Amino acid sequence: MGFSRYAIPQQGTIVRTGEERATLIRRTYSLVFASILVTVGAVAFAMTQPAMMQAVSQHPIITFICAFIPLMLAQRARASFPQNIGFVFLFTFAMGLYVAPFIAFAEQHSPGISSQAGLLTFTAFGTLTMYSFLSRRDFSAWRGFLVVGLVVLIVASLLMRISGSEAGYTWIAAVGVLLFSGLLVFDTWRMRNLYGPDDYVIAAVSIYLDLLNMFLFILSLLSGGRKN
Repeated sequence: MGFSRYAIPQQGTIVRTGEERATLIRRTYSLVFASILVTVGAVAFAMTQPAMMQAVSQHPIITFICAFIPLMLAQRARASFPQNIGFVFLFTFAMGLYVAPFIAFAEQHSPGISSQAGLLTFTAFGTLTMYSFLSRRDFSAWRGFLVVGLVVLIVASLLMRISGSEAGYTWIAAVGVLLFSGLLVFDTWRMRNLYGPDDYVIAAVSIYLDLLNMFLFILSLLSGGRKN
């Protein structure tokens, strides 16, 4: 959990017209929802491959690094369709393989818990997206706070892995949910105000990672802080 979101550019083209904004929103959310479906499919596939699940569990760092290679390729080809979409789908499929052992572990102890976490994530996504769209606030000032919070969260997660404190994991999960909720609001605002219609890959990957991390932290919270 706590996947880095800052491997992608932070600046985009200013959206100048309502038509451009509508095009960006349509492209972004189409790619976000398609990416989620690809990740769900990858998780389902991994569940049928015990050897793959074991390999991912035994080598999480290597799997994590390999998963982000397609993201870097998508960044380079972000203006080249359909290569950009292909690399994004490859990245989201790899992320599904990466998170599958964690989901399997949670389901083993509490059957149906991933569905509950998914429903809560979808509800939070709808609420926070609506807030970002309806609010007239300028959320640009949030960036520094969110970046610092993300760094602190990653460091705290590493320390908890060393100590093995389940209570600590519960607190980290709660903070993670709040942090990625803020990141979702910020990235949604950034999409609407800073990006142009051709920046949908950057916008979609940011929102996708916000949702994936939020889901995993909610799942961890519902699991009582247990880790695989």
